[in-house]
Amino acid sequence: MIEFLTKDWLDILGTIIGLIYIYQEYKASTALWITGIIMPVVYMFIYYDAGLYADLGIQVYYALAAIYGYIAWTFFKGKKEDEKSMERPITRFPTKYIIPSLLVFLILWGGLYWILANFTNSTVPILDSWGNALSVIGMWALAKKYIEQWWIWIVVDLELAILYVYKDIPFTACLYAIYVVIAFAGYREWNRKMKATKS
Repeated sequence: MIEFLTKDWLDILGTIIGLIYIYQEYKASTALWITGIIMPVVYMFIYYDAGLYADLGIQVYYALAAIYGYIAWTFFKGKKEDEKSMERPITRFPTKYIIPSLLVFLILWGGLYWILANFTNSTVPILDSWGNALSVIGMWALAKKYIEQWWIWIVVDLELAILYVYKDIPFTACLYAIYVVIAFAGYREWNRKMKATKS
C-alpha cells in the first residue's frame, strides 16, 4: 500500500485537484480558474513521467488560459441596459466560429503529431496530439463561456481516459471517466442557468 501511494501520489493529488476543478466548472464558479492554474503544474510532472509530451506541453497553455479565463469571467462588463451583469453570461457557440475552430484543431493536431513523431520518443503521438489539439478549442470555448464547450470536453475526456489507462495513469484515467459523466450534468446545469438568465 505504501509503495502504491509513493508511486502514485502525484496522480492521486492531480485527481483530487481535478475533481475540485470540475465541480467548480459545473457550478460555473470563477474559482475554477484559480484551481485551473494549480492543476497544470501538478500534471506537468505526471505527464513527463508517462512520456505524454503533448499533454505536458498543453499544461502551459492551460495555465495561461486559466489566467485569461479568470480575467474574462471576472472583469467582463454586461450590456449597458443590464448594469447588474458583471460576469460573462453563458451563451451558445457562434456558428461563424465552427469552421475556423475546426481548421485550428486540424492544424494543431497535425503540428503536434509531427513534433511528437519526429522529436520525441512518444509511443502514442496520434492520440496524444489529437486530445490536446481539441483541448485547445475546448479551453477557449470555456473561457468564452459557450455552453457547447461541454460537448467538446465529453469527446476529449473520453479519449484521454482511454489513453491514460493505456499509459498506466490509473487515477487520472478514472478522473477523466468521471469528467465524461459530469460533463453531461454540466451541460444540463449550464443550460438551466442560461435559460434562467434569459427569462
